Amino acid sequence: MIYISSACVQHEKIKDVIKELANNGFKNIELSGGTKYYEGYEDDIVALRNKYGLNYLLHNYFPPPAEDFMLNLASLNDDIYQRTLKHYEKAITLSQKLDLKKFGFHAGFLIDFKVSEVGGEISYTKLYDRDRALKRFCEGYHYLKEKAEGVELYIENNVLSSTNTEIFQSQNPFMLTDYHGYTELKGLVDFKLLLDIGHLNISANSLKLDFAEQLNKMIAISDYVHLSDNDGLRDQNRCFHNDSQMLNILKSYDLHNKTVTLEIYGDISEIKSSQLALERSLCLG
Repeated sequence: MIYISSACVQHEKIKDVIKELANNGFKNIELSGGTKYYEGYEDDIVALRNKYGLNYLLHNYFPPPAEDFMLNLASLNDDIYQRTLKHYEKAITLSQKLDLKKFGFHAGFLIDFKVSEVGGEISYTKLYDRDRALKRFCEGYHYLKEKAEGVELYIENNVLSSTNTEIFQSQNPFMLTDYHGYTELKGLVDFKLLLDIGHLNISANSLKLDFAEQLNKMIAISDYVHLSDNDGLRDQNRCFHNDSQMLNILKSYDLHNKTVTLEIYGDISEIKSSQLALERSLCLG
């Protein structure tokens, strides 16, 4: 099943995003970041699901918090950590209300940074102690796991861009950017991997790792993937076309039994053509 991320469409209110996608024939929608909080959003998504016969998943920054902040379950800043924990608990509760079986969120960071820096250049700051940050992340995950009856929790791999590699002088400020990061975290908590293949392409390049080797290892252990295209240097969330290099790479893998989300930025016609290219190339239609 192919989902379209709500982040693909730009509106302040989630109801307007859902309406635009539903009116253009998209039935499977992953509710993610990019919209603002407003009273009644929950009633709206339920009403729209019933009206259009939609399937939802929730992801990371949904539901939108009343006040924007950077989620970080590994933060050693107590305020950010507690706010993150409460946000994810709220997302799990909403997933349960909607009878959704999966909820994916990002692995932690060894720094706290601004919402405005997401996906771009991050200002340098000293990294948290890795062991303490990992311990805090694991404590938070265990707490959420206890709350998540009926909802499978997935942790998404982070993206390390070439620019941020230079800024942090080859230190990696993010958890879970490659297979080694996966095995490190898997040794501490039992979780399922949400594999963002676009993220992995960039991180492998930044860390001077072989992308194909990393992908072989990580796609085999994940049944939930995010797809987008990029130049291997930064997270661009580019659309797909029939001769996209990334689609040519993905032809070697069987995605039929995986949940697939298109996480691309473009207008409706580009989203439609990307989905069609994906269906044709990977025989997912």
